Amino acid sequence: MARRVLLDAAMNNIIRLGICSVLGLLLTQCTLASTEEDVTDADLGTAQSALTISTNQTGTDGLWYTFWKDGGSVSMNLNGGGNYAVSWASGSYNFVGGKGWSTGSSSKVVGYNAGIWSPGSSNAYLTLYGWTTSPLVEYYVVDSWGSWRPPGGTSMGTVTTDGGTYDLYRTQRVNAPSIIGTATFYQYWSVRTSKRATGANNNITFANHVNAWASKGWPLGTHNYQVMATEVFNPASSGNSNLTVW
Repeated sequence: MARRVLLDAAMNNIIRLGICSVLGLLLTQCTLASTEEDVTDADLGTAQSALTISTNQTGTDGLWYTFWKDGGSVSMNLNGGGNYAVSWASGSYNFVGGKGWSTGSSSKVVGYNAGIWSPGSSNAYLTLYGWTTSPLVEYYVVDSWGSWRPPGGTSMGTVTTDGGTYDLYRTQRVNAPSIIGTATFYQYWSVRTSKRATGANNNITFANHVNAWASKGWPLGTHNYQVMATEVFNPASSGNSNLTVW
């Protein structure tokens, strides 16, 4: 009997050693023991979420995410939950990516912490970003930026919310890329008058911006996606960001 037990234990260890060699990159602990040890979905999910992407796509990694660019060298790390990180190189291109929700809401209070916001001399925005249809609108609530404060032009009003004041702007894009293809549409902007501190928990009470825009006769339509985004446009330098969204 003792011999049989020792043989069984040896076989179990051999089988487990084989499993460990295949899944060694996925499992944080592989021990040789005669007792059974399960590989949980949480173990695999954590490893799978540590994913780097560099091609246009959407999906879910804790929260919904989007990655879009029209060229250039950009990568986005999907770190599970609401966290993501972006690294970019200088060049002539546009990129926008972030985490949030596949269907936005005018009443959402978006929380985030920008643990890293290092745009260098890039034209880059740290922004709540989204789209609506009927009417087709691309909107921004910009809390920080890089070398240039968008979108330029003259402020058409202000809104004070979440501990700061934002200038209001409306711009128009003609025959430009959109979520329905090439189209002409308005962009609504709320841009903080001074850059918001990073490395701290912040909120964006989106309803206050929606109401401010509406008071100017700038309505939103049916919500499409809504994300806390990193955007870069023709960046003059490399840069990176790391955000957690909730």
